[in-house]
Amino acid sequence: MTADETPLEVSVLAGTASEGAETRARDARRIEGWSIVWMLLAMLIWGCFIFLLVADYGPEVSSYKGTHAVCQSPLSDPWPQDRVCRSDELRQWPALVGILALASVATVTAAATMVYAKVLARLAHSDGSGVRPQS
Repeated sequence: MTADETPLEVSVLAGTASEGAETRARDARRIEGWSIVWMLLAMLIWGCFIFLLVADYGPEVSSYKGTHAVCQSPLSDPWPQDRVCRSDELRQWPALVGILALASVATVTAAATMVYAKVLARLAHSDGSGVRPQS
């Protein structure tokens, strides 16, 4: 406390700082919740992308080796010759690249909101710990 500040001014400043810390802490918890939602969405999109890229599809045929799908995954057979395999548009490369772009955007957004929540939590902690109540 400086010589020109009264105890009332110091307590008002301390109250304003603690309210700011509480607001930042509340915002940090809210943003952290959104980052968890974005992370779950990103994991769901990545799982869908990996499934579409790796899993075999199409009608199943039986042979002496067992039952298997007619069409191989886009990772195994990038340009299928069979018409049945080309009719599934989600298994074609333009759609797969679009899903990859969506997964990337969701991942970057999840990371950004997580970092922002951590920064807000640190700011709230530093603002709250520096304020000492008047006795």
